[in-house]
Amino acid sequence: MDLKSKEKSENVITKEKEKTSQTVWLERTSFRVALLGIFTALSVVLGYVLVFIPNIELFTLMIFLSGFILGKRDGVVVGLMSSFIFVFFNPYGVSPLPLFAYQLVHYALVGFLGGIMCNFLGKKKFFKPDEDLYVLPVLIIFAITGAFITFTYDVISTLIGALVIYGTLESFWPVYIIGLPFTTIHLIGNTLGFIFILPMLIQLIYKMLDIS
Repeated sequence: MDLKSKEKSENVITKEKEKTSQTVWLERTSFRVALLGIFTALSVVLGYVLVFIPNIELFTLMIFLSGFILGKRDGVVVGLMSSFIFVFFNPYGVSPLPLFAYQLVHYALVGFLGGIMCNFLGKKKFFKPDEDLYVLPVLIIFAITGAFITFTYDVISTLIGALVIYGTLESFWPVYIIGLPFTTIHLIGNTLGFIFILPMLIQLIYKMLDIS
């Protein structure tokens, strides 16, 4: 083996060792369980803190972040646990069973989507959490994701609510139009949160946990 090949081989081994040491925490069951509890608690607490501000919330963002950091499976777990606690003990009252079931499914999928997004962005050259995430491609992707999640939730939850209360599909449009100012605020608020808050939290957690 010539000198250049040897140096290249040593560099590859060194990088692999660094990568392993930086992600070893992911293999620790006790630490992952602790992170599951932390993300669930943060999601619920932030949900309750902002519950009296109509349609402004960080609940969705935190569940998405949990999936982004912990992966698809644990993102689903956080989504299920935090949504069950938050919806069941909602100060405005528990949702009707069909809406309650949808909310559990929706937030579980939000956590799952966070894991998918991490895998997707991890392969992109412009995704550099150790440098700067406030770059146009990342912000556009996060903005579209936040808007899509919020818009989907508002439409489907309104549809289920209209069916539960009025029992007909025709009631959807009047109900949706009446609530349009609130859903618009919800859409804008979550989109801005995914643009300005999410990149900062991802960078902070990556640095804290030394993820590369």
